[in-house]
Amino acid sequence: MIRLDQISKRFVARTAGKARAPSLFKRAAATTVQAVDQLSLDAPDGRITGLLGPNGAGKTTSLRMLAGLLPPDTGRISVDGIDAAARPREALARMGILGDAHGLYPRLSARENIVYFGRLQGMEPDAANARADELARLLDMHALLDRRTEGFSQGERMKTALARALVHDPANIVLDEPTNGLDVLATRGLREALRHLRSPEGGAKCIVFSTHIMQEVEQLCDRVTVVAGGRRVAEGTVEELLAQAGCTRFEDAFVALAYGSQNGSQNGAAA
Repeated sequence: MIRLDQISKRFVARTAGKARAPSLFKRAAATTVQAVDQLSLDAPDGRITGLLGPNGAGKTTSLRMLAGLLPPDTGRISVDGIDAAARPREALARMGILGDAHGLYPRLSARENIVYFGRLQGMEPDAANARADELARLLDMHALLDRRTEGFSQGERMKTALARALVHDPANIVLDEPTNGLDVLATRGLREALRHLRSPEGGAKCIVFSTHIMQEVEQLCDRVTVVAGGRRVAEGTVEELLAQAGCTRFEDAFVALAYGSQNGSQNGAAA
């Protein structure tokens, strides 16, 4: 189980003003950007929890905080009851995180990439190799397993990166837009793999799934958190969000909930 409790994160950015001759090289003014603002999310075991929002809504920043890449300014993150700030190594060991398909070692085969990360997680070589074979069956990547990853397609890189994230059989899986760049068959295969991992037969994993694709949310997610402007603006099942927005299509409901909230907050700020 993953829990984000009232987490916030702000950044200081510098924006250039109008250039004037006397101050042409003056340092740009600093502005504060509130990327995440008291965001809460509960992702239980055996469920796929969707994190949905417009560009700049704070999704990726939130997942980076969950992955330990950024510290939250305020709030608490826990993984299976483990405080991620107080015991980061233990929390990270309970997660498999797929931020993107980059970072594969091109001179290594897919198997070698997977086994290497298994060794980093403390697995013995034989166990890591056996797990690579098991994941190859799950992700339909036997034909790729002993090929160098250099020259892999986007879909092939994604499968390898996902297998690498799952090699230590984590209880919690975090995926940031995993279907980007995938073709129809690769996307279908990923969906089937995630459904299996969510099921009791697949270990009843806790899966947090960030995406921009409405069809993915409708077909995969048991529960959805909608964020806008760094805040949670809606939460519920797809059916509950449709009812809340008064829409029959989920894309329309998302636009009403996410962008309607942004417009409302902007109008309120202007007032």
